[in-house]
Amino acid sequence: MRTAFLVAPEGVEQIELTSPWQALTTTGETPQLLSTAPGSVQAFNHLDKGDTFPVDLTVDRVSADDFDLLVLPGGVANPDALRTDERAVDFVRGFFDAGKPVAAICHAPWTLVEAGVLQGRTLTSWPSLRTDITNAGGSWVDEKVVVCANGPNTLITSRKPADLDAFNKRILHEVGAMT
Repeated sequence: MRTAFLVAPEGVEQIELTSPWQALTTTGETPQLLSTAPGSVQAFNHLDKGDTFPVDLTVDRVSADDFDLLVLPGGVANPDALRTDERAVDFVRGFFDAGKPVAAICHAPWTLVEAGVLQGRTLTSWPSLRTDITNAGGSWVDEKVVVCANGPNTLITSRKPADLDAFNKRILHEVGAMT
């Protein structure tokens, strides 16, 4: 399965990038790190700078057709930057149009709000996104992980880093690595 992780050049929550990435690599998967700019991305451990990670591809050089699964890590600044980049929003929307699975954690659903893909869907996120999700037509719930298959694709969401074990298990289940 070809997996894309989409992040902004700065602001991704490091553990929300590295934990699902590591879970997928245990299955033999080689995820690709996509961003809106080439070079590297600066991750954060909450408000402190973390590690940098090399960008494999920029979002203007790929489409949803190139991948089977999209993972959207959180961090406050990361999805806020992505939702202002039309190419990133179009890339995300392309997964929904193609009926491909998407996984988003913490603040990442902000990008889904901007993409206009939440109508009639149930999901979770960091609690401060509740109003944005509701205004976008989604139903927000406070659960560790939510799997919504209401629509052409499966949407997996979680609230925060403490939910990563449940989030990763659902992603692995989606790719057929767990039952």
